[in-house]
Amino acid sequence: MARKRKNGEGTLRHRTDGRWEGRVVIGYDEEGNPKTKSVLARTKAECASKLEKLRNATDPKKPAKVRPDMAMGDWLDYWYQNHSKPGLRPTTRQSYENWLYEHLIPGVGHIPLNKVTQSDLQQFFTGMKKNGRHAHVETKGTALSDRSVQSCYAVCRKALDKAVAENLIRANPAQGCKLPPVKGRDMQVLTKEEMQRFLLQAREEGMYELFLLELTTGLRRGELLALRWDDLDMETGVLKIDRQIYPVRGKLIVTEPKTKAGIRTIILPPPMLEVLREYKEQTFSPLLFPSRIRPGQPIDPGYVRKRLQVILERAGCKQVRFHDLRHTFATMALEHGMDVKTLSAIIGHVSSTTTLNVYAHITDEMRKSAAAKIDHGIAGAEALEGAQNAEETAPAPEFVPYKTPRRRPGTGCVSQLRPHLWEGRYSPVWPDGKKHSRNIYAKTEAECEEKLKKLILEMKAEIAQARGEMKIN
Repeated sequence: MARKRKNGEGTLRHRTDGRWEGRVVIGYDEEGNPKTKSVLARTKAECASKLEKLRNATDPKKPAKVRPDMAMGDWLDYWYQNHSKPGLRPTTRQSYENWLYEHLIPGVGHIPLNKVTQSDLQQFFTGMKKNGRHAHVETKGTALSDRSVQSCYAVCRKALDKAVAENLIRANPAQGCKLPPVKGRDMQVLTKEEMQRFLLQAREEGMYELFLLELTTGLRRGELLALRWDDLDMETGVLKIDRQIYPVRGKLIVTEPKTKAGIRTIILPPPMLEVLREYKEQTFSPLLFPSRIRPGQPIDPGYVRKRLQVILERAGCKQVRFHDLRHTFATMALEHGMDVKTLSAIIGHVSSTTTLNVYAHITDEMRKSAAAKIDHGIAGAEALEGAQNAEETAPAPEFVPYKTPRRRPGTGCVSQLRPHLWEGRYSPVWPDGKKHSRNIYAKTEAECEEKLKKLILEMKAEIAQARGEMKIN
């Protein structure tokens, strides 16, 4: 039986024309697809020799020989390039490269692989916790977070596990290292009053539909921004989630969700559908939430995060993360009687156990509330009802959204020319790459705003039609 070639050695095959062909992977593109080169020869031995030369010539980073006494840094680089990188998502690659090339290799890369001890790694991770931060030192100090140290340790342990499997070392020296415990982030949710103020301010900022849909569905940020109109059935309200976007080195990458549970369908309530029907008439893009400054591209997740904080501050709400809006949706769903299994399917958890672990405190509070209601019902229902009625009848102060001094991108501009003459202008970038401006005039500011809205819709329709014609041609 022919010997099976090891990973990284390449492949040999006998062609139908009688020659031998050798092929080896020389790298991977941004999507993780292998890039190969090949050699041809008349005999198998000659082909194997050529293939070995090609492999050494095209892989300068690979050590001349994988051996127990090689430098720890050489092994980490070899393991990542040949065993780990091909199967990683772009964002995970970015994290791995940071831990390997910015921390592990400079810190312990000089030690021979078979000489690395638990003490060496313990000292490294302890020092990393105290002085491991390289960026934003002036504002955040030199200490790294516990989660960062744990992540770096996980990468190091995987690399050394592979070294054990390859019989380069007898045991993994990373096992037994004491690391700082990872503290869970405090989950924050918006109250009903905060949500009302938040959505009123979001409407003023031009992001009402985006945040309303988030609070209605609990989608992850990348899933929300990757939505297309084709994913939504306006008749049935069925919304399909099968992709997500995330930034990698300044570019937006579109991929499938990490797990099969992330690919799902949910049903939107009728009020949300009505909002989206009106919103669709103002957009001329296949995306639900296209960028206002980059035609055909989705909104950048970083921009959404920044706008969220501005809207929360202007609405007088506590500062929460975008992911906390997902928690807000889940909390409301549980409080209104949705069962955990249904919620798990809607928000895309792998199992309902995950949902229970994440929202255990909410279900505990619901049990306590139910017990309290039973107790009050037996001992003092009338007093409880009177207190609740007093709270419900107390008028809430009216919230007035903050008016932004600058107009939002994509809404044109309005200026007063004379006491009874207003001018509106819209100057979008057309498919030819140039700006084309059009003006309208009115006697009042309100009339000018209405005319400008109609003008913007007309010009967006013309731009969409022009783009379609360019694709056809």
